[in-house]
Amino acid sequence: MSKLILVKYASEIFLKGLNRNKFEKKLRDNIAIKLEGLNFEIISDQNRYFIKVDEIDEAIVRIKRVFGVAEVCIVTKVDRDMVAIKEEALKKVRESGSKTFKIITNRANKLFPQNSMETSREVGGYVLHRMDGQITVDVKNPECALNIEIREYAYIWTNKDKIKGAGGLPYGINGSTMLMLSGGIDSPVAGYLMARRGVALNCVYYHSHPYTSERAKDKVKTLAKILARYTEEVNLYIVPFTDVQMEIIEKCREDELTIIMRRFMMRIACELSDRLGIDSVATGESIGQVASQTMEGLIVSTDCADRPVFRPLIAMDKEDIMDIARDIDTYETSILPYEDCCTIFVPKHPKTKPQVEAMRKSESKLDVEKLVNEAIDNMEVVKLK
Repeated sequence: MSKLILVKYASEIFLKGLNRNKFEKKLRDNIAIKLEGLNFEIISDQNRYFIKVDEIDEAIVRIKRVFGVAEVCIVTKVDRDMVAIKEEALKKVRESGSKTFKIITNRANKLFPQNSMETSREVGGYVLHRMDGQITVDVKNPECALNIEIREYAYIWTNKDKIKGAGGLPYGINGSTMLMLSGGIDSPVAGYLMARRGVALNCVYYHSHPYTSERAKDKVKTLAKILARYTEEVNLYIVPFTDVQMEIIEKCREDELTIIMRRFMMRIACELSDRLGIDSVATGESIGQVASQTMEGLIVSTDCADRPVFRPLIAMDKEDIMDIARDIDTYETSILPYEDCCTIFVPKHPKTKPQVEAMRKSESKLDVEKLVNEAIDNMEVVKLK
Protein backbone atom coordinates (compact mmCIF):
# COMPACT_ATOMS: atom_id res chain seq x y z
CA MET A 1 0.00 0.00 0.00
CA SER A 2 1.40 3.42 -0.95
CA LYS A 3 0.35 7.02 -1.55
CA LEU A 4 0.50 8.32 -5.11
CA ILE A 5 -0.71 11.34 -7.05
CA LEU A 6 -3.23 10.58 -9.77
CA VAL A 7 -3.20 13.07 -12.63
CA LYS A 8 -6.46 13.32 -14.56
CA TYR A 9 -6.09 15.14 -17.82
CA ALA A 10 -8.64 17.43 -19.41
CA SER A 11 -11.40 15.53 -21.20
CA GLU A 12 -10.57 17.43 -24.39
CA ILE A 13 -7.32 15.45 -24.70
CA PHE A 14 -9.30 12.20 -24.90
CA LEU A 15 -11.07 13.53 -28.01
CA LYS A 16 -7.91 14.01 -30.07
CA GLY A 17 -8.18 10.70 -31.91
CA LEU A 18 -4.98 9.75 -33.69
CA ASN A 19 -3.22 12.83 -32.24
CA ARG A 20 -3.98 11.86 -28.65
CA ASN A 21 -0.56 10.28 -28.03
CA LYS A 22 1.14 13.53 -29.01
CA PHE A 23 -0.93 15.50 -26.50
CA GLU A 24 -0.39 12.93 -23.76
CA LYS A 25 3.38 12.89 -24.31
CA LYS A 26 3.53 16.69 -24.21
CA LEU A 27 1.55 16.72 -20.97
CA ARG A 28 3.82 14.11 -19.43
CA ASP A 29 6.93 16.06 -20.48
CA ASN A 30 5.50 19.28 -19.02
CA ILE A 31 4.74 17.54 -15.71
CA ALA A 32 8.30 16.22 -15.58
CA ILE A 33 9.68 19.72 -16.17
CA LYS A 34 7.44 21.12 -13.44
CA LEU A 35 8.70 18.50 -10.95
CA GLU A 36 12.41 19.11 -11.58
CA GLY A 37 14.32 19.15 -8.30
CA LEU A 38 12.03 16.60 -6.64
CA ASN A 39 12.63 12.86 -6.39
CA PHE A 40 9.74 11.54 -8.50
CA GLU A 41 8.66 8.77 -10.85
CA ILE A 42 5.82 8.98 -13.38
CA ILE A 43 3.98 5.67 -13.71
CA SER A 44 1.60 4.94 -16.60
CA ASP A 45 -1.25 2.54 -15.91
CA GLN A 46 -3.79 2.13 -18.72
CA ASN A 47 -4.00 5.76 -19.87
CA ARG A 48 -3.57 7.23 -16.40
CA TYR A 49 -0.53 8.97 -14.96
CA PHE A 50 0.39 8.24 -11.36
CA ILE A 51 3.26 10.05 -9.70
CA LYS A 52 5.34 8.57 -6.94
CA VAL A 53 7.06 11.38 -5.03
CA ASP A 54 8.29 11.96 -1.50
CA GLU A 55 7.21 15.62 -1.33
CA ILE A 56 3.52 15.09 -2.16
CA ASP A 57 2.29 18.54 -1.02
CA GLU A 58 4.93 20.42 -3.01
CA ALA A 59 4.35 18.22 -6.06
CA ILE A 60 0.60 18.92 -5.98
CA VAL A 61 1.18 22.69 -5.85
CA ARG A 62 3.30 22.39 -9.00
CA ILE A 63 1.23 19.87 -10.94
CA LYS A 64 -2.10 21.68 -10.52
CA ARG A 65 -0.60 24.60 -12.49
CA VAL A 66 0.25 22.42 -15.49
CA PHE A 67 -2.08 23.17 -18.39
CA GLY A 68 -3.91 20.05 -19.49
CA VAL A 69 -4.33 18.75 -15.93
CA ALA A 70 -8.01 18.70 -14.99
CA GLU A 71 -7.68 17.21 -11.52
CA VAL A 72 -5.06 16.00 -9.09
CA CYS A 73 -5.98 13.31 -6.54
CA ILE A 74 -4.05 11.83 -3.64
CA VAL A 75 -4.70 8.10 -3.99
CA THR A 76 -3.80 4.96 -2.12
CA LYS A 77 -2.53 2.08 -4.25
CA VAL A 78 -3.44 -1.42 -3.07
CA ASP A 79 -3.30 -4.87 -4.64
CA ARG A 80 -6.01 -5.71 -7.16
CA ASP A 81 -7.74 -7.80 -4.53
CA MET A 82 -11.23 -7.39 -3.09
CA VAL A 83 -10.09 -7.86 0.53
CA ALA A 84 -7.46 -5.11 0.22
CA ILE A 85 -9.93 -2.81 -1.56
CA LYS A 86 -12.59 -3.28 1.12
CA GLU A 87 -10.22 -2.58 3.99
CA GLU A 88 -8.84 0.60 2.42
CA ALA A 89 -12.34 1.80 1.48
CA LEU A 90 -13.53 1.32 5.07
CA LYS A 91 -10.51 3.18 6.40
CA LYS A 92 -11.06 6.17 4.12
CA VAL A 93 -14.78 6.43 4.82
CA ARG A 94 -14.11 6.32 8.56
CA GLU A 95 -11.40 8.98 8.29
CA SER A 96 -13.76 11.27 6.36
CA GLY A 97 -16.10 11.56 9.36
CA SER A 98 -19.06 11.62 6.98
CA LYS A 99 -22.65 10.64 7.71
CA THR A 100 -23.44 9.61 4.14
CA PHE A 101 -21.36 7.95 1.43
CA LYS A 102 -21.35 6.50 -2.06
CA ILE A 103 -18.97 4.11 -3.84
CA ILE A 104 -17.97 4.89 -7.43
CA THR A 105 -16.00 2.17 -9.26
CA ASN A 106 -14.24 2.25 -12.61
CA ARG A 107 -13.06 -1.24 -13.60
CA ALA A 108 -10.62 -0.48 -16.42
CA ASN A 109 -8.95 -3.89 -16.03
CA LYS A 110 -11.44 -6.51 -17.22
CA LEU A 111 -9.44 -9.33 -15.61
CA PHE A 112 -10.95 -8.29 -12.29
CA PRO A 113 -13.87 -10.71 -11.73
CA GLN A 114 -16.54 -8.26 -10.50
CA ASN A 115 -17.74 -5.50 -12.82
CA SER A 116 -17.97 -1.85 -11.66
CA MET A 117 -21.53 -2.10 -10.33
CA GLU A 118 -20.85 -5.36 -8.48
CA THR A 119 -17.69 -3.96 -6.93
CA SER A 120 -19.46 -0.83 -5.68
CA ARG A 121 -22.28 -2.91 -4.24
CA GLU A 122 -19.95 -5.34 -2.44
CA VAL A 123 -17.62 -2.66 -1.05
CA GLY A 124 -20.58 -0.49 0.00
CA GLY A 125 -22.19 -3.37 1.82
CA TYR A 126 -18.94 -4.12 3.63
CA VAL A 127 -18.56 -0.49 4.77
CA LEU A 128 -22.20 -0.34 5.98
CA HIS A 129 -21.87 -3.58 7.93
CA ARG A 130 -18.56 -2.60 9.60
CA MET A 131 -19.72 0.89 10.54
CA ASP A 132 -22.87 -0.52 12.14
CA GLY A 133 -25.40 2.28 11.59
CA GLN A 134 -22.95 5.20 11.86
CA ILE A 135 -23.32 6.00 8.15
CA THR A 136 -25.90 5.65 5.38
CA VAL A 137 -25.81 5.51 1.58
CA ASP A 138 -26.74 8.63 -0.41
CA VAL A 139 -26.24 8.15 -4.15
CA LYS A 140 -27.28 11.70 -5.12
CA ASN A 141 -25.46 13.99 -2.70
CA PRO A 142 -23.07 12.03 -0.46
CA GLU A 143 -20.72 13.73 1.98
CA CYS A 144 -18.10 11.14 1.09
CA ALA A 145 -17.80 9.99 -2.53
CA LEU A 146 -15.28 7.14 -2.51
CA ASN A 147 -13.66 6.33 -5.85
CA ILE A 148 -12.14 2.98 -6.78
CA GLU A 149 -10.17 2.59 -10.02
CA ILE A 150 -9.18 -0.95 -10.89
CA ARG A 151 -6.24 -1.13 -13.27
CA GLU A 152 -3.01 -3.11 -12.85
CA TYR A 153 -3.49 -2.18 -9.20
CA ALA A 154 -6.49 -0.69 -7.39
CA TYR A 155 -6.42 3.03 -6.58
CA ILE A 156 -8.72 4.48 -3.95
CA TRP A 157 -9.53 8.07 -2.96
CA THR A 158 -12.40 10.28 -1.79
CA ASN A 159 -13.80 13.58 -3.02
CA LYS A 160 -11.83 15.26 -0.20
CA ASP A 161 -8.57 14.07 -1.81
CA LYS A 162 -9.24 15.96 -5.09
CA ILE A 163 -7.68 19.28 -6.15
CA LYS A 164 -8.80 21.15 -9.26
CA GLY A 165 -6.16 21.61 -11.96
CA ALA A 166 -5.58 24.38 -14.49
CA GLY A 167 -7.35 22.54 -17.34
CA GLY A 168 -6.81 23.51 -20.95
CA LEU A 169 -4.30 21.89 -23.30
CA PRO A 170 -0.61 21.01 -22.77
CA TYR A 171 1.55 24.12 -22.97
CA GLY A 172 3.50 24.46 -26.21
CA ILE A 173 1.33 22.08 -28.26
CA ASN A 174 -0.37 24.84 -30.31
CA GLY A 175 2.27 27.17 -31.72
CA SER A 176 3.44 30.46 -30.22
CA THR A 177 2.36 34.06 -29.64
CA MET A 178 3.85 37.44 -28.80
CA LEU A 179 1.74 38.97 -26.05
CA MET A 180 1.66 42.76 -25.79
CA LEU A 181 2.09 42.90 -22.02
CA SER A 182 1.33 46.15 -20.20
CA GLY A 183 1.15 46.75 -16.48
CA GLY A 184 -2.65 46.62 -16.47
CA ILE A 185 -5.16 43.96 -15.48
CA ASP A 186 -6.14 42.71 -18.93
CA SER A 187 -3.00 41.65 -20.80
CA PRO A 188 -1.67 39.17 -18.19
CA VAL A 189 -5.09 37.47 -18.21
CA ALA A 190 -4.97 37.32 -22.01
CA GLY A 191 -1.52 35.73 -21.81
CA TYR A 192 -2.73 33.17 -19.29
CA LEU A 193 -5.70 32.22 -21.47
CA MET A 194 -3.51 31.83 -24.57
CA ALA A 195 -1.06 29.65 -22.63
CA ARG A 196 -3.99 27.60 -21.30
CA ARG A 197 -4.87 26.72 -24.89
CA GLY A 198 -1.37 25.30 -25.39
CA VAL A 199 0.19 28.37 -27.02
CA ALA A 200 3.82 29.12 -26.10
CA LEU A 201 4.04 32.60 -24.59
CA ASN A 202 6.48 35.43 -25.30
CA CYS A 203 5.91 38.99 -24.07
CA VAL A 204 6.75 42.44 -25.39
CA TYR A 205 6.56 45.53 -23.17
CA TYR A 206 6.83 49.11 -24.44
CA HIS A 207 8.80 51.33 -22.05
CA SER A 208 8.87 55.14 -22.31
CA HIS A 209 11.87 56.29 -20.31
CA PRO A 210 11.99 58.77 -18.59
CA TYR A 211 8.18 59.22 -18.68
CA THR A 212 7.59 55.77 -17.23
CA SER A 213 9.58 54.77 -14.17
CA GLU A 214 11.76 51.76 -13.46
CA ARG A 215 9.04 50.68 -11.03
CA ALA A 216 6.65 50.39 -13.97
CA LYS A 217 9.15 48.14 -15.73
CA ASP A 218 9.67 46.07 -12.57
CA LYS A 219 5.90 45.69 -12.28
CA VAL A 220 5.73 44.17 -15.76
CA LYS A 221 8.64 41.86 -14.97
CA THR A 222 6.73 40.66 -11.91
CA LEU A 223 3.63 40.01 -14.02
CA ALA A 224 5.69 38.02 -16.53
CA LYS A 225 7.23 36.03 -13.70
CA ILE A 226 3.76 35.18 -12.35
CA LEU A 227 2.80 33.91 -15.81
CA ALA A 228 5.98 31.83 -15.79
CA ARG A 229 4.55 29.86 -12.85
CA TYR A 230 2.30 28.24 -15.43
CA THR A 231 4.69 28.17 -18.40
CA GLU A 232 8.01 27.53 -16.58
CA GLU A 233 9.73 30.28 -18.57
CA VAL A 234 8.77 33.54 -20.27
CA ASN A 235 10.94 35.71 -22.51
CA LEU A 236 10.16 39.40 -21.95
CA TYR A 237 11.25 41.85 -24.65
CA ILE A 238 11.41 45.41 -23.29
CA VAL A 239 11.22 47.81 -26.22
CA PRO A 240 12.12 51.51 -25.84
CA PHE A 241 9.11 53.44 -27.09
CA THR A 242 9.86 57.08 -26.25
CA ASP A 243 11.27 58.04 -29.66
CA VAL A 244 8.25 56.57 -31.42
CA GLN A 245 5.84 58.51 -29.20
CA MET A 246 7.77 61.77 -29.57
CA GLU A 247 7.70 61.48 -33.36
CA ILE A 248 3.95 60.86 -33.34
CA ILE A 249 3.33 63.81 -30.98
CA GLU A 250 5.45 66.10 -33.15
CA LYS A 251 4.07 65.15 -36.57
CA CYS A 252 0.53 63.79 -36.10
CA ARG A 253 -2.76 65.19 -34.84
CA GLU A 254 -3.37 64.97 -31.11
CA ASP A 255 -6.63 63.03 -31.39
CA GLU A 256 -4.84 60.39 -33.48
CA LEU A 257 -2.03 59.80 -31.00
CA THR A 258 -3.47 56.75 -29.24
CA ILE A 259 -4.51 54.84 -32.35
CA ILE A 260 -1.24 55.54 -34.21
CA MET A 261 0.68 54.48 -31.12
CA ARG A 262 -1.30 51.21 -31.10
CA ARG A 263 -0.47 50.70 -34.78
CA PHE A 264 3.24 51.05 -34.01
CA MET A 265 2.94 48.60 -31.13
CA MET A 266 1.33 46.10 -33.50
CA ARG A 267 4.05 46.62 -36.12
CA ILE A 268 6.82 46.15 -33.56
CA ALA A 269 5.19 43.00 -32.14
CA CYS A 270 4.85 41.55 -35.65
CA GLU A 271 8.40 42.46 -36.73
CA LEU A 272 9.80 41.03 -33.50
CA SER A 273 7.74 37.87 -34.02
CA ASP A 274 9.07 37.59 -37.56
CA ARG A 275 12.67 37.82 -36.37
CA LEU A 276 12.09 35.21 -33.65
CA GLY A 277 9.88 32.80 -35.59
CA ILE A 278 6.76 33.39 -33.48
CA ASP A 279 3.43 32.57 -35.10
CA SER A 280 1.00 35.19 -33.83
CA VAL A 281 0.36 38.28 -31.70
CA ALA A 282 -1.96 38.46 -28.69
CA THR A 283 -3.42 41.46 -26.87
CA GLY A 284 -5.59 42.12 -23.82
CA GLU A 285 -8.11 44.19 -25.75
CA SER A 286 -11.83 43.91 -25.01
CA ILE A 287 -14.23 45.49 -27.44
CA GLY A 288 -15.55 48.89 -26.36
CA GLN A 289 -13.59 49.00 -23.11
CA VAL A 290 -11.56 52.14 -23.97
CA ALA A 291 -11.46 54.62 -26.84
CA SER A 292 -8.84 52.70 -28.85
CA GLN A 293 -10.82 49.45 -28.52
CA THR A 294 -13.89 50.39 -30.54
CA MET A 295 -14.64 48.19 -33.54
CA GLU A 296 -13.07 50.81 -35.81
CA GLY A 297 -10.02 51.13 -33.54
CA LEU A 298 -9.42 47.38 -33.55
CA ILE A 299 -9.76 47.22 -37.33
CA VAL A 300 -7.26 50.05 -37.77
CA SER A 301 -4.67 48.54 -35.42
CA THR A 302 -5.04 45.07 -36.97
CA ASP A 303 -4.40 46.64 -40.40
CA CYS A 304 -0.70 46.72 -39.47
CA ALA A 305 -0.45 43.01 -38.63
CA ASP A 306 1.18 40.46 -40.91
CA ARG A 307 0.08 37.42 -38.85
CA PRO A 308 -2.95 36.36 -36.78
CA VAL A 309 -3.87 38.68 -33.89
CA PHE A 310 -5.64 36.94 -31.01
CA ARG A 311 -7.76 38.82 -28.46
CA PRO A 312 -8.97 36.21 -25.95
CA LEU A 313 -10.75 38.83 -23.83
CA ILE A 314 -12.63 40.39 -26.74
CA ALA A 315 -16.18 39.70 -25.45
CA MET A 316 -15.50 39.57 -21.72
CA ASP A 317 -16.78 41.99 -19.09
CA LYS A 318 -14.25 43.75 -16.88
CA GLU A 319 -15.52 41.96 -13.78
CA ASP A 320 -14.95 38.58 -15.44
CA ILE A 321 -11.40 39.60 -16.36
CA MET A 322 -10.72 40.81 -12.83
CA ASP A 323 -11.97 37.51 -11.39
CA ILE A 324 -9.48 35.56 -13.51
CA ALA A 325 -6.70 38.02 -12.57
CA ARG A 326 -7.39 37.32 -8.90
CA ASP A 327 -7.43 33.56 -9.51
CA ILE A 328 -4.02 33.60 -11.23
CA ASP A 329 -2.49 36.07 -8.71
CA THR A 330 -1.80 38.92 -11.16
CA TYR A 331 -4.50 41.32 -9.89
CA GLU A 332 -2.67 42.81 -6.90
CA THR A 333 0.41 43.50 -9.01
CA SER A 334 -1.61 44.93 -11.90
CA ILE A 335 -3.31 47.56 -9.72
CA LEU A 336 -0.04 49.00 -8.40
CA PRO A 337 -0.10 52.72 -9.34
CA TYR A 338 2.78 52.82 -11.84
CA GLU A 339 1.82 54.21 -15.25
CA ASP A 340 2.76 52.56 -18.53
CA CYS A 341 3.33 54.15 -21.93
CA CYS A 342 -0.35 53.78 -22.88
CA THR A 343 -1.51 56.19 -20.16
CA ILE A 344 1.05 59.01 -20.10
CA PHE A 345 0.22 60.68 -23.44
CA VAL A 346 -3.55 60.25 -23.65
CA PRO A 347 -5.24 62.98 -25.75
CA LYS A 348 -8.18 64.87 -24.27
CA HIS A 349 -10.50 63.76 -27.05
CA PRO A 350 -9.13 60.57 -28.69
CA LYS A 351 -10.53 59.51 -32.04
CA THR A 352 -13.00 56.65 -31.48
CA LYS A 353 -13.96 55.94 -35.11
CA PRO A 354 -10.65 56.03 -36.99
CA GLN A 355 -10.45 54.94 -40.61
CA VAL A 356 -7.62 52.92 -42.10
CA GLU A 357 -6.88 55.22 -45.05
CA ALA A 358 -6.84 58.32 -42.84
CA MET A 359 -4.38 56.70 -40.42
CA ARG A 360 -2.14 55.57 -43.25
CA LYS A 361 -2.10 59.14 -44.58
CA SER A 362 -1.20 60.55 -41.15
CA GLU A 363 1.62 58.01 -40.78
CA SER A 364 3.09 58.98 -44.15
CA LYS A 365 4.77 61.87 -42.29
CA LEU A 366 6.78 59.33 -40.25
CA ASP A 367 9.69 57.07 -41.15
CA VAL A 368 7.78 54.02 -39.96
CA GLU A 369 10.33 51.33 -40.87
CA LYS A 370 13.22 53.23 -39.25
CA LEU A 371 11.32 53.84 -36.01
CA VAL A 372 10.25 50.18 -35.76
CA ASN A 373 13.72 48.77 -36.45
CA GLU A 374 15.50 51.17 -34.08
CA ALA A 375 13.08 50.32 -31.27
CA ILE A 376 13.69 46.58 -31.71
CA ASP A 377 17.44 46.95 -32.15
CA ASN A 378 17.66 48.72 -28.79
CA MET A 379 15.41 46.41 -26.81
CA GLU A 380 16.30 44.61 -23.59
CA VAL A 381 15.68 40.86 -23.27
CA VAL A 382 14.80 39.36 -19.88
CA LYS A 383 14.32 35.62 -19.33
CA LEU A 384 12.02 34.92 -16.40
CA LYS A 385 11.48 31.58 -14.67
